[in-house]
Amino acid sequence: MFANLTERLSSITRNLQGKGRLSNNNIKDTLREIRLVLLEADVALPVVKNFIEGIREEVVGSKIEKSLTPGQALIKIIHHKLIDLFGNKTIELNLKRPSPLVIMMVGLQGSGKTTTAAKLAKRLIDIEKKRVMLVSVDVHRPAAILQLNRLANEIGADFFNSEDTQNPKTIVSSALKQSQRSQSDIIIIDTAGRMHVDDSMMAEISEVYKEASPSETFFVIDSMAGQDAINSAQAFSERLDITGIILTKTDGDARGGAALSVSQVTGKSIFYLGVGEKIDDIELFHPERMASRILGMGDVLSLVEEIEAKVDRKQSERLANKLKKGKKFDLYDLKDQLEQMIGMGGMSAILDKLPNAGQLNNAAVSKQFDEKQLKRQIGIINSMTPNERHFPKTINGSRKRRIAAGSGLQIQDINKLMKQHVQMERMMKKMSGGKMKKMMRGLSGMNLPSGLR
Repeated sequence: MFANLTERLSSITRNLQGKGRLSNNNIKDTLREIRLVLLEADVALPVVKNFIEGIREEVVGSKIEKSLTPGQALIKIIHHKLIDLFGNKTIELNLKRPSPLVIMMVGLQGSGKTTTAAKLAKRLIDIEKKRVMLVSVDVHRPAAILQLNRLANEIGADFFNSEDTQNPKTIVSSALKQSQRSQSDIIIIDTAGRMHVDDSMMAEISEVYKEASPSETFFVIDSMAGQDAINSAQAFSERLDITGIILTKTDGDARGGAALSVSQVTGKSIFYLGVGEKIDDIELFHPERMASRILGMGDVLSLVEEIEAKVDRKQSERLANKLKKGKKFDLYDLKDQLEQMIGMGGMSAILDKLPNAGQLNNAAVSKQFDEKQLKRQIGIINSMTPNERHFPKTINGSRKRRIAAGSGLQIQDINKLMKQHVQMERMMKKMSGGKMKKMMRGLSGMNLPSGLR
């Protein structure tokens, strides 16, 4: 989300290299550039002014630690100010309250409320082991009711059946009674949105709010929406007691201004981030980690947590034991690795959390390791016979032609996959022997984009 902002800030701080200290003279132009970068990223003007002034006050005349260059010192100061901008601490949903806990989702149409309601429900079911009921009061868009019903079935949540002919207030009243009978721990109410804030929408949501008396009211904001989203957030917070923010579509190529502005403008904390299209692509918002990602420092902690949550540990142990016994890394194993990479969001999602990822050739990485390409490679393996998957060396020219025809791809695609398998097999041998340094050197020999070598 912050790729351009990260690149520009890194470039600005590099210009301070060689300076002995941060002074009013050498910081003046730098702060002007940072101000322009933030404005271009669509950060709200009052937020930019306060942010720049806060940096100036801390920077001017400050002594540089012996281990830091002026550029590094400025990065450290900006990092602290970004954390302040995001609200300083991670806020988790307080579940130690009487059941049912009512959560209300509000926001403009297209912000992702319906999908986010289901994502949050899945997180609460899987991680917190709660019984969740989903309710839609979007009677203006029948498709939204059907969509939420389908998602509820997919994630194992209860669903309160509502119809577009009903009054939203009546739906909420009936859902609350039903939740008591079904002993639901949490109710998540998906409300109607509009393309812009209008009186009829706000009057309807206010009525729903009074009837539901929610414990939490989350404003769902599209991170790509810019200043319009910030203005609507202010309008909603004036009419409702907004308790927190959920940022959606943070995996897109947005300028990021909404993410940097919304907490300061509304005075509310960001609770969650929508980080992809899959139903489990939602994560807690960590101000310090996001600040680090913006400054190109990466977010290794989130990456580790994601690996722990999404990588099949038993499957990995089986592979490790197999290799220790001297057995070959076959195409079944490669398919498993490709599927786990898809579960992680592809290589670009992984690189986004690594330090200095902006210096890599992300376009080349995305092209070679995006989800579509990974699925093509899995399609090739699926077009092989079991014997060919177990014994890749048996795949000759005629077999490649058959596999290419079966997968709808070219022979050169089959050759690339076979080469990738050989490279992965070599790496796995080194890894199973505990020779990590040799394995890392082996990466340089793979057919990867130059930025990854």
